[in-house]
Amino acid sequence: MRCPWCGADDDRVVDSRPADGGSAIRRRRQCAACSRRYSTYERIEDVGLVVRKRDDSRDPFRREKVTAGILKATKNRPVSEFQVEELVDRMEERLRRKGPEVTSEQVGLEVLQQLRKLDEVAYIRFASVYKDFQEITDFERELGTLLKRVPAKRRQRKPKA
Repeated sequence: MRCPWCGADDDRVVDSRPADGGSAIRRRRQCAACSRRYSTYERIEDVGLVVRKRDDSRDPFRREKVTAGILKATKNRPVSEFQVEELVDRMEERLRRKGPEVTSEQVGLEVLQQLRKLDEVAYIRFASVYKDFQEITDFERELGTLLKRVPAKRRQRKPKA
């Protein structure tokens, strides 16, 4: 590590401790040449996540693309940008656990699962695009599964006296 003050590459670590909730290590270093101290941070390099599309092509996972889709679905809903970022964090973490390559279907289903917990209207909006709704019956079917609704029993009319 080169000293930011004098440029020498001879230093020693005087202190190490976890940082950023354990996702990094902060190291205090002291330059052997000028005796000044400085901090460095060590983080795990993100492993690239690849999305395999339906046509079998592969693209790198783009967090901003997923975030944009979720923001469109949550537009004019009581959902903050912070909640969206947290949702994308959870979703991306779950996808990374599945391996370095996931399918576009897995990405879409993960977004739907997370949106369903956050906001049901945003869930329906996203589902209508993701599942390519063509008719009103598509919405009815999805609402039925969302509400886990059992069809109401038909009431029998009482005969008139």
